[in-house]
Amino acid sequence: MMKHLQKLGKAMMLPVAALPICGILMGLGYALAPAAMGAAGATEGFAYVLGVFLIKAGAALIDNMAILFAIGVGVGLAKDNDGTAGLAGMVSYLMMTTLLAPGSVSTIAPGMIASEVNQMAFAKVGGNAFIGILGGIIGGICYNKFKGTKLPDFLAFFSGKRAVAIVTAVASIVVSAILLFVWPVIFGALYSVGQAIVKMDAVGAGIYAFLNRLLIPTGLHHALNNVFWFDTIGLGDLNAYWAGLVEGGTMANGNEITWSVGSYMAGFFPCMMFGIPGAALAMIQTAKKKNRKIAAGIVGAAALCSFICGVTEPFEFAFMFLAFPLYVVYAALYGIFAAITVALGFRAGFCFSAGATDLVFSASLPAAANTWLIIPLGIAAFVVFYFVFKFAIIKWDLKTPGREDDQEGEMKIELANDDFTAMAQIILEGLGGKENVASIDHCITRLRLEVKDRLLVDEKKIKSSGVSGVIRPGKTSVQVVIGPKVQFVFEEFKKIAE
Repeated sequence: MMKHLQKLGKAMMLPVAALPICGILMGLGYALAPAAMGAAGATEGFAYVLGVFLIKAGAALIDNMAILFAIGVGVGLAKDNDGTAGLAGMVSYLMMTTLLAPGSVSTIAPGMIASEVNQMAFAKVGGNAFIGILGGIIGGICYNKFKGTKLPDFLAFFSGKRAVAIVTAVASIVVSAILLFVWPVIFGALYSVGQAIVKMDAVGAGIYAFLNRLLIPTGLHHALNNVFWFDTIGLGDLNAYWAGLVEGGTMANGNEITWSVGSYMAGFFPCMMFGIPGAALAMIQTAKKKNRKIAAGIVGAAALCSFICGVTEPFEFAFMFLAFPLYVVYAALYGIFAAITVALGFRAGFCFSAGATDLVFSASLPAAANTWLIIPLGIAAFVVFYFVFKFAIIKWDLKTPGREDDQEGEMKIELANDDFTAMAQIILEGLGGKENVASIDHCITRLRLEVKDRLLVDEKKIKSSGVSGVIRPGKTSVQVVIGPKVQFVFEEFKKIAE
């Protein structure tokens, strides 16, 4: 189960990677034409026209996020990342949104749309990121299962990949029939939880931030994000923020904004921009002296990545499995700082993640407030994360990067800079050769592999390539921690392993 959730999390990085450009375009557009998003300002002239042009360009993706997920998740889940799976994901999404639209439901099953909550549930099927993700999952699964379908000669044209869309359509009809009864229940539960958290104001924002980080290892944080960021149940903090709306306004779908816009994003900025660098410094200082340069290379680069663009996975995956109790403390710190941040009135938003880039481009939108507080909040986050991490690591003797037990006879070699081919070759040898490799995949920081015989895996050999670590989450699963450049190693690994 965990393996499938991790694959989904990796697949979702493909459409999510398209979102930063939205924030840049819309932030620049708003700076040039604030009146286009409801603020005071000129409504004519070159700056206004250019601003509107950039806002519309960014909104083209933000407003169609469900489609991005349907296509991107489909391609991401396909074993060979074939575009056919993306088409299948789109087929599934269109099928479900049409069959589950209020007009269709009122004809097919009038009783299912009687209550107000059910009416809201089916009204939110179209453009819903959750439905987009589900469509992508269906498309990806159907592609992997049926891409090699062979049909009789008179139907041969529809064999192979051409059969995928057809099978996907049939599968989507079945799923739509199930969702006709299940979706209102899911929506109702999410709606109740979401409304309960919203009523808790700053405390609710803290609870959300804590759960968001805590669920990262399972990939289930994406489901939680859909509730609070992407208007699955009527919240849509991210959508409302980039639409230039504030509390008391009305979203494009007619829903009134009953929360302080930006509340479910603002709390991440102090933690990602300053808290993680503080925690990274604690890890470096508590590492064994001979390993501090290595630790600095691993978590130092990850901290810089988090500060600039809010990508936290390289840092989190460097210790979440090595020292899970510390990871729980890490998630709790997010919750505490999110609650404090929201209570103090700091508001900011992001399209991609809570790094300096998104903060700069989101600071001019109407919902932004007290962004200067990032300085005192950031300093506080750096100090607290630093001392809490340092205390916990020493007190509990946690095996964070650079503190692992030495292995006698462990092989150490120095590779040339960015020699991904040599690195891939050593990793393959450590896995027992290409005959022992059953499947190859990667996420944002790690190679994810399945082997046929786990006894043939030589962890010392793999580590000698210069990788950050080796994780064995299952009997036949091997994960090689490389860092942000994992894609280049993955490409070289595929070449020599096939």
